[in-house]
Amino acid sequence: MFTGIITDIGKILEVEERGDLRARIGTSYDVSGIDIGASIACDGVCLTVVALGTSPQNWFDVDISAETVSKTAIGKQGWAAGKRLNLERSLKVGDELGGHIVSGHVDGVAEVIAMTREGDSTRVSFRAPEALARFIAPKGSVALNGTSLTVNEVEGTTFGINLIPHTQEVTTWGDVAVGDWINLEIDTLARYVARMREFDAA
Repeated sequence: MFTGIITDIGKILEVEERGDLRARIGTSYDVSGIDIGASIACDGVCLTVVALGTSPQNWFDVDISAETVSKTAIGKQGWAAGKRLNLERSLKVGDELGGHIVSGHVDGVAEVIAMTREGDSTRVSFRAPEALARFIAPKGSVALNGTSLTVNEVEGTTFGINLIPHTQEVTTWGDVAVGDWINLEIDTLARYVARMREFDAA
């Protein structure tokens, strides 16, 4: 489990096709404190650490299955050396829950359709898959590329969020442009509420 609070910006060092996709990700994390088999959310995708190293910088390797590629923005835009990624290590008992509960299981991808400056902040509009749009509500939470964000408005399959300068500085949101595909995880609570309503209506 994760919180959607990004704790590092990683950088893809290498990508290799070997049945599954193997990616080496540079990080500022102290890899001596990471176990093989640990979970790290990479742009919101929960991935398992399969190797670790410190030369020429701290890094960890992850394997990405064809299923994961097909269900995430990796399949839309691909991963290549040099790409920056939002990273978050898994939640430990006693950690502060600063965002919202995030599983790292991406539900689908949303497309960035507009970006507008509003003072020092940036308003970003997205188009969500129709099957997921019903779970997105104004003032509710979503995880976008692993970042816990609050929804401002919803109209059909379109929704918007506001990025304050701090968020753009400590995540990869400063790199995002119109036309980009973003990993979307809806709020687990919203999914359960919608499911209960279906039972109540039955």
